[in-house]
Amino acid sequence: MFYSQDRTVQRKFLANAWQKFLDNNPLDPLEVQLTSIVEIHPEYHHLINNIESEYFPESGEVNPFLHINLHLSLREQLSISQPPGINNYYTKILSKVKDHHDAEHLMMDCIGEMIFSSQKYNTEMDIQAYIRCLEYKYLGLSNVD
Repeated sequence: MFYSQDRTVQRKFLANAWQKFLDNNPLDPLEVQLTSIVEIHPEYHHLINNIESEYFPESGEVNPFLHINLHLSLREQLSISQPPGINNYYTKILSKVKDHHDAEHLMMDCIGEMIFSSQKYNTEMDIQAYIRCLEYKYLGLSNVD
């Protein structure tokens, strides 16, 4: 089950889905979503099976599992139009950067900030802070990582 609080369970699900994709085996809808994200990140292909690896952002490392899950989270938000107005922000950011993947990364930065703040201060996720961040990204687009 992918929707688990257990990091190992989540990572195994992703690794298994990726292997099924590579073997041309049938995928369920969630596996299709996940593998489509992994597919556009060739820099992660060799890392997906390393489910026990640790990643340290303070050392400049990107956690591929977190990155993939942030993509998935954003795509879920867009598919259900939650929070309200999310699709409009996506459209506006996309019109600026002209690339779906880059637009997702900008928005994922805001999701990441919201999650980090929630964990740091042990509070609920602040959707309004997320929206303010998106507004900043839309109005002040300067660089896409």
